[in-house]
Amino acid sequence: MKEKLSLTIIIGFTAFIFTMVMFTQFKTIEQTDITAIETMRETELREELARIKAEYEEVETKLNDTENKIDEYENQMKNEEDSTKILEKELEEAKMYLGYTNVIGQGIEITLIDSNRSIESYDLINLVNELKIAGAEAISINDNRIVSTTEIVDIINKYIMINGKRISGPYIIKAIGDQKYLESGITLKNGYIDEMKANGKSISYEKKDEIIINAYDGNIEMQYSSAVE
Repeated sequence: MKEKLSLTIIIGFTAFIFTMVMFTQFKTIEQTDITAIETMRETELREELARIKAEYEEVETKLNDTENKIDEYENQMKNEEDSTKILEKELEEAKMYLGYTNVIGQGIEITLIDSNRSIESYDLINLVNELKIAGAEAISINDNRIVSTTEIVDIINKYIMINGKRISGPYIIKAIGDQKYLESGITLKNGYIDEMKANGKSISYEKKDEIIINAYDGNIEMQYSSAVE
């Protein structure tokens, strides 16, 4: 009971102080404004109103300028964000075309059986060319990504090297692209498969709805070329 009474007294006293302060402020403002206005002449009143109006218009102008600058900054930030997203997308696409990213998609998987060293580097080169002509978007041989600088060479008729790595049969060639075009590209009459079989070389293929081709893990360096400005 005592605590409630004390709290009531404190709240009442605080309210009384606030009321007195507000009353004093209102009274001072009222006296000052009335006294100032009563002593002003008509010309002075007009000048004061003009000054107040000019100050208001100046503040309003600054406010509008500030709002315009905020809008400008927001638009600029949005444009920069959009530009960054576009650049990131283009960079990702460029890396994908260069072979620097893992890719997945439909395509075909071709197997060449190397019996008694029957498969040679030109067999793989010809197959890669046929697949590219048929629209292959990504190709790998034994999980070695084929890129623009890839070399496929025979080493003293002992083994084949791709991207500086030694590989051996069986050779698994993966190609991502339109299955219909890829298949027709190697199965045409007197085409790649017919030629391989005519030479006694073993080849088979399988269409797949999901093929994963790993990224190129080497470095592409231009020693003698530079961009034209």
